[in-house]
Amino acid sequence: MPTALAALALVLALALAVGAVVRLRRRPRIATAAQRATYQVLHAAGLAAEPLRAGLTPASATRAVRHLRPLIGSAGLGLYEDGTQLALDGLGGHHTDQLVAAASTGIRSGRTAVLTIEELPCERIDCPVRGAVIVPLTGDGVTARAALAAVTSDRPAPGLVQASLETGRWVSAQLALAELDRSRARLARAEVRALRAQISPHFIYNALTAIASFVRTDPDRARDLLEEFAEFTRYSFRAHGEFTTLAEELRSIDRYLTIERARFGDRLQVRLRIAPEVLPVTLPFLCLQPLVENAVRHGLSRKPGVGNLRIEAEDAGSECHITVEDDGVGMDPAVLARRPGGGDHLTEDDEADEAGETGEAGQHVGLANVDERLRSVFGDRFGLIVETALGAGTKVSLRIPKFHPGVSA
Repeated sequence: MPTALAALALVLALALAVGAVVRLRRRPRIATAAQRATYQVLHAAGLAAEPLRAGLTPASATRAVRHLRPLIGSAGLGLYEDGTQLALDGLGGHHTDQLVAAASTGIRSGRTAVLTIEELPCERIDCPVRGAVIVPLTGDGVTARAALAAVTSDRPAPGLVQASLETGRWVSAQLALAELDRSRARLARAEVRALRAQISPHFIYNALTAIASFVRTDPDRARDLLEEFAEFTRYSFRAHGEFTTLAEELRSIDRYLTIERARFGDRLQVRLRIAPEVLPVTLPFLCLQPLVENAVRHGLSRKPGVGNLRIEAEDAGSECHITVEDDGVGMDPAVLARRPGGGDHLTEDDEADEAGETGEAGQHVGLANVDERLRSVFGDRFGLIVETALGAGTKVSLRIPKFHPGVSA
């Protein structure tokens, strides 16, 4: 009986195993041939896009052609600037002079050219090259600045021509995006320079005057203030980095406020409430500091008696919420609603001589600069929110995503 039971158990086990194999064989395939082909094309395009987005150089072109050639299905693929071969993958190395000349002609004319074996003569008996397709590449959608050459070991067929044209359009789009990235970087640098230009000469003069006043009465404090002033100016005028951390920005703000408190004494009261977990958050360089400077310079310096400044940064899940609020003289909301068309930023002496709205216009220039930089980096949902009224102080709020593609200090 035990033997019979063992035999029955073995039969059942075999049956279950066979059933599992049958079910496994009937399971649908993970991907069809069309899906695999789509993945391969998109994957190759993604690998080629990364170097192209850095701009067209010999290094980026060399990396890109390795992935572009399989997309076209050509025996060789080269990228050219006028008079220069940037990179070549596959066949065509011994036809470099001819391909460079054809590419230069295509760049100047802006027209695609199909070269046959008659237009690519060669002394080598075993030369495998039978033709090439030259496609101009544009970086701005209008003017050709480079060209690709798809080399073939057969006569150029319509399919190769069409594949080369489509690949050329795609490469041109990547080069246009690269140029857009460079333009944005130049704009960001220009906007930072504009913010630096708004650092009032009067602040520098007043800071040094305040420091000088302590030289005889309190030399230790004078020395400390001078060090704070040096570190503040070093940070404000640093030459590298489009982004910084909230911790670094707050450190510079603390130096600025230390100097201003030496000037105003007990008239300037500051309260900070910063969540430690948001200190590593990355934000555009000189993004928060101008808001604090505006609050002191435009809001509190003209207020009689004690002025209060509050700076808060709190953790809000995927975002950091920051607030800069003062109880100073405030602004006219009607002035704030008008986009500044390049108005001048007035000095403190100008503000003392002019009506309040003139000072508000100067303040608005700085706020608009920060607002535009935030929107250009993080998107339109992340601009400044300003709440103000004459005699009611000003509250400026902003949101910073904790993580954003392409943003790192």
